[in-house]
Amino acid sequence: MIPGWIGFTVSAALFQCWRTAQQQKLRGQLSVNAAGVVRYLYGVPVGLLIFGLYSAIIGGVLPPLSVAVLALCAIGGFGQILGTNLLIMAFGHRNFAVGTAYSKTEAMQAAIVATVLLGEHLAPLAWIGIAVGVGGVLYLSLAGRGTKPSELLRGVTQPAALCGIGAGFCFGFTGVLIKAANQTMPGADVIYKALLILVITNAMQTLMQGAWLAWKEPAQFRAVFATWRDSAQVGALSAMGSACWFSAFALAPVALVRAVGQVEILFTLAFSRFYLREKATRSDIIGALIVVAGVVLVLWGSR
Repeated sequence: MIPGWIGFTVSAALFQCWRTAQQQKLRGQLSVNAAGVVRYLYGVPVGLLIFGLYSAIIGGVLPPLSVAVLALCAIGGFGQILGTNLLIMAFGHRNFAVGTAYSKTEAMQAAIVATVLLGEHLAPLAWIGIAVGVGGVLYLSLAGRGTKPSELLRGVTQPAALCGIGAGFCFGFTGVLIKAANQTMPGADVIYKALLILVITNAMQTLMQGAWLAWKEPAQFRAVFATWRDSAQVGALSAMGSACWFSAFALAPVALVRAVGQVEILFTLAFSRFYLREKATRSDIIGALIVVAGVVLVLWGSR
């Protein structure tokens, strides 16, 4: 039987890929900050619905919310906002492909942070699998863009690369903080706690980025509501994806979840091939096989 965390992780990757594709409809209509607010604002009602249904099924009782839990949710939520903005900033610099590629080191950075902060220990084979998977994603990010591995190494101090590394760290760090919040919150049902943490975190993200948007970009703040038909779909997919991510973090080491979550790029390739009718290149196939090999090694090492 497939462990629950694997099912949650693969589902999260699928929802994330789907959300990204859906969000393309909003390009040109919303700024970076407005696009972020859309994910959280319209995600809160869906997150509440998921939490409410699960709570009704198991007869859950709200646990007391300590300052520590709320702080972890707030910092984790802010980390995700910051990571998203750093990734977008990488697009604005020269050699943005290098910055994007470096952001894909998230799984490795998450593994290191989780080891230090949470004391999560992985088998050597799992570490090798994470490295292989990251290598595959890097290869896919750079293939066809004329960027060689030597350029990747030489460009490590470029602004685009620093933004990419920072984005990868923020995303990895967010996963660690969300898991820490789950461990800190009292209660035995980790899925119930994960869904509650999702609602709290999304609400805080809405307040943080929404307040900034209303202050700095009032026209875009209004656009968030004017585009509600497309925005609501993005928010719903974001909430469903986050519900799966948070549940997976609760059930397994963050590093394993992030490593297996790299299958998202396979869904992206499939979407490109079967929906957009784009032909897969030799580089796409090689990179996909490397990612799959990395995931297999991670799963084999985690047995």
